Amino acid sequence: MDSAANLSQRLRKAERRGQLRAYALIAPLFIFVALSFLLPLGTVLLNSFYDPVIPDGLPRTVRALADWNGPRDQIPPEPVYAALAQDLKAAVQAEKHGSIANRLNVEESGLRTVFMRAARRVSAQEEGPWAPFFEAADPGWAQPGIWGTIRNLASPTHSLFYLSALDAKRNQDGSVGPQPEDQRIHITIYLRTLGVALTVTLMCMVLGFPLAYLLAHLRDKTANLLLILVLLPFWTSLLVRTTAWMVVLQKEGVINSLLQALHMISEPLPLVFNRFGVVVAMTHILLPFMVLPMYSVMRQIPVSYVRAARSLGAGPFTAFIRVYLPQCIPGLGAGALLVFILALGYYITPALLGGSTDQMISYFVETNMSRSLNWGLASALAAILLGAVLVLYAAYDRLVGANNLKLG
Repeated sequence: MDSAANLSQRLRKAERRGQLRAYALIAPLFIFVALSFLLPLGTVLLNSFYDPVIPDGLPRTVRALADWNGPRDQIPPEPVYAALAQDLKAAVQAEKHGSIANRLNVEESGLRTVFMRAARRVSAQEEGPWAPFFEAADPGWAQPGIWGTIRNLASPTHSLFYLSALDAKRNQDGSVGPQPEDQRIHITIYLRTLGVALTVTLMCMVLGFPLAYLLAHLRDKTANLLLILVLLPFWTSLLVRTTAWMVVLQKEGVINSLLQALHMISEPLPLVFNRFGVVVAMTHILLPFMVLPMYSVMRQIPVSYVRAARSLGAGPFTAFIRVYLPQCIPGLGAGALLVFILALGYYITPALLGGSTDQMISYFVETNMSRSLNWGLASALAAILLGAVLVLYAAYDRLVGANNLKLG
């Protein structure tokens, strides 16, 4: 009995050592994924709803407004103005008044000017009454609008960025309504992004299916040679491939020059800086991602299945549709899913080959981060795009089954 117990104990220790070695081997990969993917993704999701600029910059004002809790169509009493004066003096001393003004201006254009006028004068004012001081600095302080905006931003967590990403806004009276008509752009951009991604996916399916079928039914030597040509674009930079299409499609490019030399056109066709150029270049770049999953699935389909269907009286078309094509669905679905998801986030190709009405959502994410410095809106736009991808994957899992996903 003692020997059996010792043996069992040694086996458990050996299993624990094996598990520890396995965990140690995957630890570097886990740390790399956490630092390069999970941490940035978590930061983006956090920035989309966490916005502490106003509660951190104007804490006394936020508390005074909460204590007053008056109607939003009225201006607050003197204690709120006094709290704002204290906060404003502290913000000027800490050099944070600029960021507070910028945040207010994001919600309502023109509030930066109202806020900065008071900030420039508040240090010279020792004591109240403060309501006349702020009204003299700018008449906007005598209107309930700016106070409603401060109330909307009083909590460090809110949904204002998501509302803006969906072409809506929280009004100064607290209600939710649509953005002004000239600022409703994001829904249109999302629909444009989905349309371009769907078009590119369909083009890749139309072009990739015959190519994958041909590769799957050639001799191994010939198929491997052609497969190298399919993989060749992966060895070239994405930027190089995109700029090459600019050269090919421009007015003095190869295609227009050839068509004019053949007297098929009298003047150059507009093939670039429009939707056509974007779709052509993205289809070329993403085509291998459609071909490879389909090729790997088609290579595993026995030829005898179609022959058996033909021997039982089915015609070539019927045998292909009812026997061969259903077995290609896992590879076709995997390629379509992969191409569609990659196309949703494309930035370089539409930015270089598209016009002003062809930019996709990734362009506006970059614009809000690097130019407008509105990281919250950029994060909300990216989070909504991520949510759309997850919904797409869930739909694929329900219709086809994630277990049937075959990438190679």
